[in-house]
Amino acid sequence: MVAAGTALDPVVVTHALGQYPVYVAPGALMQLEGLVARHLGSVRIAMIADASVHALLQSSRLGRGPWNGSAITFPPGEASKTRDQWARLSDALLAGAYGRDSGIVAMGGGVAGDLAGFVAATYLRGIPYVQVPTSLLAMLDASVGGKTGVDTPRGKNLIGAFHPPGAVIADPCALTTLPERDYHSGMAEAVKHGLIADAEYFAWMERETDALLGRDVAALTHLVRRSVEIKAAVVSGDEREAGRRAILNAGHTVAHALEQATEYRISHGEAVALGLIAECALAAALGVAPAGLGDRVSGLLGRLRLPVRLPAPIDSGRLVQAMASDKKNRGSAVRFALARGLGAMSEGDRWTHPASETAIRKALETIT
Repeated sequence: MVAAGTALDPVVVTHALGQYPVYVAPGALMQLEGLVARHLGSVRIAMIADASVHALLQSSRLGRGPWNGSAITFPPGEASKTRDQWARLSDALLAGAYGRDSGIVAMGGGVAGDLAGFVAATYLRGIPYVQVPTSLLAMLDASVGGKTGVDTPRGKNLIGAFHPPGAVIADPCALTTLPERDYHSGMAEAVKHGLIADAEYFAWMERETDALLGRDVAALTHLVRRSVEIKAAVVSGDEREAGRRAILNAGHTVAHALEQATEYRISHGEAVALGLIAECALAAALGVAPAGLGDRVSGLLGRLRLPVRLPAPIDSGRLVQAMASDKKNRGSAVRFALARGLGAMSEGDRWTHPASETAIRKALETIT
């Protein structure tokens, strides 16, 4: 990784075939065309974008002029992350006669990165792409790591591929356009990063809550960059989730079940916030973590205007059933990546712990 310095001094993520930079800088979108050309070369470019984000871009509300190249859009929201949309976007590229000398710019939130990245991974057996995240959740988490994919009725991200981008271009100034709910939702992954890897970063968020809620650009730049550094360090050492990368799933076993059980009425960030609280309770019940850890985590999440209780009751049996399709599971056991303290994860068995249905139901009581 590269230390902070010049405006476009990137964090570097390494992977099996090389490395890619993550640019985190106010005003980075002003240099979008130049950065795309630097990392994709002289190829034919198609932007695949969330329709709402594309409209903002074309209206110059993202702090730069419109994109003058070709663009294919899709409806915003998790409901678009499907095999049907993947097919539609792929067919549009085929209809446009895009060849193997083409590249994709994936612009929008986490859905855009996952969906357009999966198109890039599979179109003509793989073409290069650049991630341009515009949501907080995508900037500090979803755009880093090379995971792409779509959802199915049986669960999230069950169809996909590892396909690292050529670069990630994150401009914190774009976050001023986010709706309040989307903005606050993104904070959950930052809290997770502090919980799993950096107690001082967690404490910094506790101190800087007002600046973060006020969308102070300097605070946001630090937030995004530090989260990217944490995630980059983890994924660079375990690209394909053979071991330690499982710690990035803290809170997510419960979160994905909540999303599925509510038909995605709960946003991903809100689900992660609730998942972190429930899984801290589970860690304490299993003797992995101290009892007070969940209180500190829920305290910060609440101050960042994230939910700490479900707005409406959900049958715990439905949640346990939804957890059965989690990708971390082995055999019939539902497995969890659990913190053993602030800034540290339990190694367990390949960084996860099995839990009984009784223990899981008891932990879920902390958020119902």
